Amino acid sequence: MNVKSMIRAGLLTTALLAASAPALAANAPDDAKAVAKPARTCFYLSDWDGWSAPDRDTLYLKVRNRDVYQVELSHGTSQLTSPGVHLVSVVRGIDQVCHPMDLDLRVSDGFGFAMPIMAKSITKLSADQVAAIPKKDRP
Repeated sequence: MNVKSMIRAGLLTTALLAASAPALAANAPDDAKAVAKPARTCFYLSDWDGWSAPDRDTLYLKVRNRDVYQVELSHGTSQLTSPGVHLVSVVRGIDQVCHPMDLDLRVSDGFGFAMPIMAKSITKLSADQVAAIPKKDRP
């Protein structure tokens, strides 16, 4: 098989797979469809009302004075649990947060360098999960 026929075979395979994908998705059971597209829960930074940090790798964000989002951090800092620190969010463009990459957070004590922190995951908590958070750690 020469190079041209290998490329044609690869392109033909790709085209056949692409053409059959919608048919396969349509025939998938309802459970598989639900798993494939998880519900997106987004919020706007302008609706953010407060925050707390029970430990160096976890933040709780209060949004719209009723919702609580848990943010797991990749590399947290013990500065989060210190008194008098500020959590700063840098907004570039639209302030909608749907994914961890949408958050550009920094921790500042107000006197010097603001330390960047990176979100690993964002989860909207249910009312039962919020109730399970100790009162001292609620935002």
